[in-house]
Amino acid sequence: MIYRGHVKNGLVVLDDAVVLPEGARVKVDVVTPSVSDEANKATDEENGPADLPPLMKYAGIAKDLPPDAARNLDHYLYGHPKS
Repeated sequence: MIYRGHVKNGLVVLDDAVVLPEGARVKVDVVTPSVSDEANKATDEENGPADLPPLMKYAGIAKDLPPDAARNLDHYLYGHPKS
């Protein structure tokens, strides 16, 4: 299993709430940022915290949706019965 994280105050902090057993052996592979990573970071800073999924920049911008659009998405997209 691969877990991602970052270094904060000299310690490796995992991005997800993962509980590893005491004494577990781990391997740290340092990832050097590429030019495209730096471009994505700038975009993330403009659109919200970088730890949010990339699609979150679109959250809340759709207009004129029915009030039950989230619950009945399959109805509006594919014609399934409303729940």
